[in-house]
Amino acid sequence: MKIGFIGAGKVGFSLGKFFETHNLNVVGYYSKCEASAREAASFTNSKYYSSISDLVMDSEILFITVPDDCISEIWEQINQISFTNKIVCHTSGSLSSKIFSGIDNHSSYGYSIHPLFAISNKYESYKELSNIFFTIEGHSEKLADVKGLFESLGANVRTINTEDKVLYHAAATMASNLVVGLVDMAESIIPHEALIPILKGNMKHIVEDGTEHALTGPVERGDVETVKKHIDALNADKRKAYVEMSKEVLNVATRKNPDRDYSAMKEILT
Repeated sequence: MKIGFIGAGKVGFSLGKFFETHNLNVVGYYSKCEASAREAASFTNSKYYSSISDLVMDSEILFITVPDDCISEIWEQINQISFTNKIVCHTSGSLSSKIFSGIDNHSSYGYSIHPLFAISNKYESYKELSNIFFTIEGHSEKLADVKGLFESLGANVRTINTEDKVLYHAAATMASNLVVGLVDMAESIIPHEALIPILKGNMKHIVEDGTEHALTGPVERGDVETVKKHIDALNADKRKAYVEMSKEVLNVATRKNPDRDYSAMKEILT
């Protein structure tokens, strides 16, 4: 299976190297930035392409690994090319395969394939891709083939429905980017180095035991007076975030301790 990439950023680098290290045939890269495409091609022992049409014709599977706002523009260019029987994929978390409008006219198939992982280093992140989840959404015709391709590389794969794509990405953002925001708020009060043990310990317990068993703290204990003091001590912005997240924590606490009376806690949070 010949695999080509349009876009040579962190995701393009990482997926291409991931495929190449598993002996898949990466034919090469095209990018608006020639230097990036040449570097990605060198990194994956593949070819630099100066033309999108040449790359499309040489590829059986085409990955569009550009920023979300550029995917539609790239697809418009590809859609003008005469081709058939291709699998065309993008790697956006929030966009679905519907962005490939008119792909049926090429007797081809569109998919969104998203690595549920923060790819932070274009030279190193590929080493971790066998241990993460990929979500796949798209045309039913080749869905099993695309899923099987990633499973053959040792990856965990889940298919999702087109209508669930945005909600899925929102959940991924909560578990990743929004956690950074919460930690940053805490670091405005407590130094980073002082928070490291509690951050590592908490995430370890969540990963190993699940949210209910990992939950501790004043909301879970029903310590209303402590929560009141926290709310009074925080400024308006932090107070709002604290209260809203405490409501979510209260939901977890209620599941964990179904016989405990949380009515007083619920009252001060609402």
